Amino acid sequence: MRTLRFDLLLLLPLAIFALAFLLIPLAYLAVEAAGGARGPAAFLAILTEPRYRESLLATLALALVTTAATLAVATIAAQTLANRRFPGRGLLLSLLAFPLAFPGVVVAFLVILLGGRLGLVGSVSRALTGTNVVFAYSLVGLFLGYLYFSVPRVLLTVLAAAEKLDPSLVEAARSLGAGPLAIQRDVVLPALFPAMYAGGALCFATAMGAFGTAFTLATRVDVVPMLIYTEFTLATNASMAAALSITLGLITWAALALARTGALRDASL
Repeated sequence: MRTLRFDLLLLLPLAIFALAFLLIPLAYLAVEAAGGARGPAAFLAILTEPRYRESLLATLALALVTTAATLAVATIAAQTLANRRFPGRGLLLSLLAFPLAFPGVVVAFLVILLGGRLGLVGSVSRALTGTNVVFAYSLVGLFLGYLYFSVPRVLLTVLAAAEKLDPSLVEAARSLGAGPLAIQRDVVLPALFPAMYAGGALCFATAMGAFGTAFTLATRVDVVPMLIYTEFTLATNASMAAALSITLGLITWAALALARTGALRDASL
């Protein structure tokens, strides 16, 4: 009986958190989404009305491209740094993780300094060709911003897995005549897949729901977080904002569930 009471006491904070921050808000969102002028058809409108559908597709494409690019950069960097010790390695890792300290608005400002109307790229292109190249306020700018703060998160995750990889496995494969590509395919990447799943899922979820960067840069594109904001604040359409929020949450939850399933499957092999 005492053990049961102690277990219940330990579960109490989790139960309070789940009720206050998950179940009640989600239930309220569902009631709000279904209680508007459209009713449950608000969810169908996300797929049928061009504005909502194009925003959702643009957000999905941006999140997928960001995730793929982040995994490629972070995996290569993690393998490069994993088993190499050199002067300044700790400083380099600190610099690579430094973007984690920046909020989304600061990251967006850095992108504007690079590709805004008065940015570095525009100044150079104007001096060389007479044309001012501006990309900060497009999907390219958002992609660079998301990539900037996503790479450190995934890098630290994959680096931890790469450092645990037994070098003798690579040496054994090499001694058996396996080339670099075969070693990557058959030895290294399978060992890193669980960490890559976890890092990729985190990157995808962050890119789907990032608001601060999108709020600053998304003047030429309409991603879902910004669409939710405008529907709620400018159009005073709380039911549509709730429907978009639930849809965004379900897509992100599905991606996280798939990543968890893949990570558990590969870890058991």
